[in-house]
Amino acid sequence: MKYLLITILLVSQAFASLEQIELFEADFSQSITDDKDKVLIYNGHVIASKPQNAKWSYKKPVTKDVYINKFEVIIVEPDIEQVIIRKVESKFDFFKMISNAKEIKKDMYVANYKDSKFTIVQSDNLIESISYIDEFENRVKIVFKNQKQNHSINPKRFTPSYPLHYDIIRD
Repeated sequence: MKYLLITILLVSQAFASLEQIELFEADFSQSITDDKDKVLIYNGHVIASKPQNAKWSYKKPVTKDVYINKFEVIIVEPDIEQVIIRKVESKFDFFKMISNAKEIKKDMYVANYKDSKFTIVQSDNLIESISYIDEFENRVKIVFKNQKQNHSINPKRFTPSYPLHYDIIRD
């Protein structure tokens, strides 16, 4: 889960103009490949804004919303009528980390955090994909389509919404 937070924060920034990007929104396809080359693919929509707000809406193969702020991660799973609330464990300085990202070739950057390496590919100053190895040694690649930057949105989109009868689990 800690790498999900880092990924979401990476999504919210484009390296060529770090200080100018306030909001990132896109459709995504996330593939997770294990050590036996079994691949799981998730599709959905993400919106992220400075400083640390994000909402990942997974549509396939399961439906769930993942809300992230600087204090907690809230996962709303309608299929099982459940909400999981977790405190954010990592107190890293994201902007310092990302500002140290190195361009390894045109439109390709590498950012290191702890023992992980994130490869970010851009096209026309928009993030096209992010790849990394997660804490379970899975290869993760997130590809973005229909990217938008710095447009106006209602900040309430980052506020979790779910029926009161859902089970709430605090982790």
